[in-house]
Amino acid sequence: MQILLRLLVLGLVVGAIMKVALQPGSNTEKRGKVISVDSRKFWKTPGSYSMKQVEPHKNTQMLEMAKAEMGDKNTNQDILAPEESSLVQLKEPLKIVHLDLKGAAPKITYFEQIFPLLSTLGATGVLLEYEDMFPYEGNLTILRSPYAYSLEDIKKIRTLAKLNNLEVIPLVQVFGHLEFILKHEKFVKLREVAAFPNSLNPLAPGTGALVIDMATQVLSKHPETRWFHIGADEVFGLGQSQESQNWLHANGGTVGKLFLNHVTTVSHAIVEKHPGIRLLMWDDMIRASNVDDIKKSHLPRIASPVIWKYLPDFDPENIKSLISKYETSGFKSVWFASAFKGASGIDQRWTPVEHHLKNHLVWLKVIESMPKYPSISYQGIVLTGWQRYEHFSVLCELLPVAIPSLVVCLQALKYDGNMNKAKGEADHILGCSVQLEKGICEGSGAFPGSELYHMIYHIHTNLQQETDNMMNNFKGIFTRYHKKYNFGNPRNLGFYIVKLKKLQQNWETYLNNFRIQLEAIYFPDTVEEWMEENVNQHMDSLQSTVEDVERIIALNGRPKLTSALL
Repeated sequence: MQILLRLLVLGLVVGAIMKVALQPGSNTEKRGKVISVDSRKFWKTPGSYSMKQVEPHKNTQMLEMAKAEMGDKNTNQDILAPEESSLVQLKEPLKIVHLDLKGAAPKITYFEQIFPLLSTLGATGVLLEYEDMFPYEGNLTILRSPYAYSLEDIKKIRTLAKLNNLEVIPLVQVFGHLEFILKHEKFVKLREVAAFPNSLNPLAPGTGALVIDMATQVLSKHPETRWFHIGADEVFGLGQSQESQNWLHANGGTVGKLFLNHVTTVSHAIVEKHPGIRLLMWDDMIRASNVDDIKKSHLPRIASPVIWKYLPDFDPENIKSLISKYETSGFKSVWFASAFKGASGIDQRWTPVEHHLKNHLVWLKVIESMPKYPSISYQGIVLTGWQRYEHFSVLCELLPVAIPSLVVCLQALKYDGNMNKAKGEADHILGCSVQLEKGICEGSGAFPGSELYHMIYHIHTNLQQETDNMMNNFKGIFTRYHKKYNFGNPRNLGFYIVKLKKLQQNWETYLNNFRIQLEAIYFPDTVEEWMEENVNQHMDSLQSTVEDVERIIALNGRPKLTSALL
């Protein structure tokens, strides 16, 4: 009897081993459904990821480069079918604060202060647009800023976010806004327009490998993330390269199809390497796309459009028409994007709070309309805080300057536009009283960076005005003409030199203290740029005027020179 039992058990074990050995690959179970996809077929064979409705590249080098980059490491890794991962179930829509790190990236110590505040305000996550602040490795090491975060810093940011119940959503541009890459000689060949570093040529050999490498490196350091933002906005110049022109001619396509072709290809590659992840993308490039083209691209299966509008008085009906279009196109979810800073002027120094508040109040009207669209789910809003309009432009207002705006906007969302409650809560959290019309927070303030907030306001309000007023004191008695010919009345100049030097001394003392506050939050490159753009021209003018006036006074009223000073 024992022998029969042993033979029976042995037979069951052998049968199980043979069954496993004969399976083509391991399966991943999602929501009770087992799905198996051979990842080797993705680049070659139409299927659930097929792009056959969007004409394939005649030039297949980009796909081959991307395939080579991905390799065959994941040959047996099953991935979640797009239609199964189209929607993340949420208790309520998310409120994500965008931190644009392509300018004025704060030190880790400021994250330690700001993340608890965001959590208190009701934010549920942060969208981190790293750009050159990510510690890229290998072939991408050249992309790093000299002050890029270390791998340990990235880990610390994630830990801080988790401690404060904040989702971290990384953002890596895969098409446009790639100046930080395409400015390097090494990658110039990947430009869509040879003279401009804005956008990738989607058909250039190496393009696919590049963006997949970037996405893979960033995602490998954010293993817990549920969403990944691929940017894909403002792809300037698309369709102008010879390769793109050839593709458009050969496929009878449009620039919209060319855009969808690249974004969908990259999206599938990312999802294949990171099963179950949901992609987000700015929506501006697909606003004009044909509904059928969007459907055929299969992009709605794995990505969600983030509809953005930053004006304080935009028409919500225009947004509603986009929602309807995206619903018809097959998208299962949609996000919105407002702005709490950085979208009111390319060199904006002081955040106009009321401007951004009005933007959020209009968005509330759009959010209220979502029940009209039963087939598309509203999953969250991103409160963008742009730090530069693009890699080569100057800094917009610094984050501490915009904290009152962020607080007011988040509270407006929390209380559904009830500004009595929203403002009362905002004032309590900030430790100062927000004056919407004036765009200031009156009082000492108790928020991270409040000292810097008040010092920047003083500079913003007084430095240029005081220096201009001082120069007006010299009107008629000391002009460019006097400096050019080296003459002037020492009696008249003597009335003002003491005041001039006193003003210079007061500002030098103030700015030395200001610089200490600035350096506590920001790296040297940010400090230098902000001072150069907002301070140095006025202080240089004061210094130059002091030197010139002292020189002319020392001449004791001599005749002007017969030729100009060189």
